[in-house]
Amino acid sequence: MVHSMTAFARHSREADWGSLHLELRSVNQRYLDLNFRLPETLRDLEPTYRDALRGKLARGKVECTLRFEPSAVGENLAVNRERLAELARALVDVRSELPGVAMPDALAMLEHPGILYAQGIDLETVKAAALELFEAALGDLIAARAREGEQLAALIELRLNGVREQVNAVRELLPGILERQRAQLLERLEQVRAELDPQRLEAELTLLAQKADVDEELDRLETHVNEVERQLKQKGPVGRRLDFLMQELNREANTLSSKAVVAESTRCAVELKVLIEQMREQIQNIE
Repeated sequence: MVHSMTAFARHSREADWGSLHLELRSVNQRYLDLNFRLPETLRDLEPTYRDALRGKLARGKVECTLRFEPSAVGENLAVNRERLAELARALVDVRSELPGVAMPDALAMLEHPGILYAQGIDLETVKAAALELFEAALGDLIAARAREGEQLAALIELRLNGVREQVNAVRELLPGILERQRAQLLERLEQVRAELDPQRLEAELTLLAQKADVDEELDRLETHVNEVERQLKQKGPVGRRLDFLMQELNREANTLSSKAVVAESTRCAVELKVLIEQMREQIQNIE
């Protein structure tokens, strides 16, 4: 089943200790790119989140944002002296390198991540809730990617049918194209009233027919279309394979275009390239 790389999920939790808000966003990316914005007090959840995402997703740029708002009831704010000392040492280094830079005031330092923390809150309980929240959001994200993937697959199927229609149209035109070429060549030769060598003429006509024969290109187009349909039904990531097949389809469409000798076959070749480009754009979002 095809999955999109574009999706969004959000979950929240309210409790006596405060509130948690978690968002997961994913967009298309060639590889799996994970980014996290977590509060300092819950920073150690990142490896668990990262492993879970790697286990479920193969491609896409994913942003995970977790916000924690402690409850003000029955809590005391305390200063993380260790963190404050680290910040103070960093500020001394900055001042030595850049004497003219203004230093932050006390309030600004207290707003720095990790300086203030809430006493009286069981962080293990909060972390357990944050993990449950993440699992629920990840489930929703995967479901959303599957729903959009299903829609993308349907759009691609429509265009695959369009490719088949163009291939069939060229097949129907082919005998007439070859006959028209033969007649046009004979007409031009008659106009110049050249002395014709029948064997040479037949050889030239045969060569012309071979150059205009696109049966192989049409066969390969049909083969690639069948393979795209097969890939759309496979389990697991198929985006890269589909992207490769679009390149192959485009190659055959270009060859068909170069061999086009009448307006009808030219129009078919152009329509093929349009359909293939539309599919390629959709496939950029497939995992």
